[in-house]
Amino acid sequence: MLTKAAVLTALTAAAFAVAAPAQAEPAVTAALPTANMEAVLKAAQIDPRRADDTQTPGAHDSVLLVEQALQAKGLLDSKYVDGYFGTTTITAYSTYQKSLGYTGLDASGLPGKTSLEKLGEARYTVTNAVSAGSRIAYRGVTTNTRTKSMLLAAEGIAGLTVSLTQGGYNPGGVDASAGTHDGGGALDISVSGMSSTTRTKLLTALRKVGFAAWYRTPAQGFAYHVHAEAISDPDLSSGAQHQTGDYYLGMNGLAGRGADDGPSVTKVTWEEYQRG
Repeated sequence: MLTKAAVLTALTAAAFAVAAPAQAEPAVTAALPTANMEAVLKAAQIDPRRADDTQTPGAHDSVLLVEQALQAKGLLDSKYVDGYFGTTTITAYSTYQKSLGYTGLDASGLPGKTSLEKLGEARYTVTNAVSAGSRIAYRGVTTNTRTKSMLLAAEGIAGLTVSLTQGGYNPGGVDASAGTHDGGGALDISVSGMSSTTRTKLLTALRKVGFAAWYRTPAQGFAYHVHAEAISDPDLSSGAQHQTGDYYLGMNGLAGRGADDGPSVTKVTWEEYQRG
């Protein structure tokens, strides 16, 4: 026979069992797709310079996510939502940047991390983010920390220390530059006293770490120097974007779009170089 205390204990336990609410199963949230910023940036430089609609390898899925988001905002017609970051997508992205209040370099149509993330809210997440870093004064010119790191790596490969004659963020600075130094990533390097062999060594090293780089001459309308643009710098001017795109397509970065006259290397960005 149960004691009175045992009966009370059993009744109390039964009451709690009835009153306790069932534990809800945790909600399963579907993971958002990812947009690779490195791939998007590369496509935004190369695709507008193509003579056809060939897509940049490895960029289709990420570009498509960006274009779908632009379409959802009424900025891009559905027929251009195709994974090809051509001039129409550049214009649409520039319009989006301006809608955020951006101007100048920040509204060039080249995606930056902040605008890319805002565009993708509830649609995609951004991976492989690229940053130009902060603007700095270095060796008498203005550049950014990403470009400085790239230059130092190239110098280490070539075994040289170079003099800079023009940097970036220099709108209207040199007429012959045609706006390529208006944004970040741009450097002009003195070749005074350099032999042909040394110049080639420098150009090769610059290209190996992620610069589009060429030797400029009076025959092309310039004083002798090496001109370099940091591929995928988010602060590239429109003119510099065209040059880096043309570099990937085997051209010399000049208005006539002639064949590349520099050393042959595997074309990489700074981020790809760092990953080996």
